[in-house]
Amino acid sequence: MAGKIENHTDLQVYQKAFEAAMEIFELSKSFPKEETYSLTDQMRRSSRSVCANLAEGWRKRRYEAMFISKLADAEGEAAETQVWLEFAVKCKYLKREEAASLYAVYREVIGTLVGMINHPEKWVIRRKMTG
Repeated sequence: MAGKIENHTDLQVYQKAFEAAMEIFELSKSFPKEETYSLTDQMRRSSRSVCANLAEGWRKRRYEAMFISKLADAEGEAAETQVWLEFAVKCKYLKREEAASLYAVYREVIGTLVGMINHPEKWVIRRKMTG
């Protein structure tokens, strides 16, 4: 993304994760009723949590350890979403191609998050020393 990043919504990784979560929401509408409180909810929750944790982490950039922790939580939620996608395919609720496309998006999201975790100095807000 070109330009200054002022908010978590300006991050490409957030935008990718948000779009993927919305796609999961739409696709999961066709899941069987008996999955409402299990696979459907888990898949929606974990995909949305990637975005929520990114937002929290962005607001905690003054504290490197907290920033990294929230990004690690987002990474974990992205990996969890990949697991639910695998279950949805095996249960024949999603076509393999649909899931593969989303799985690849989450692979990219995880890669970006790992890069941010490994180089927090590019993201954290450093206090200016006075005096």
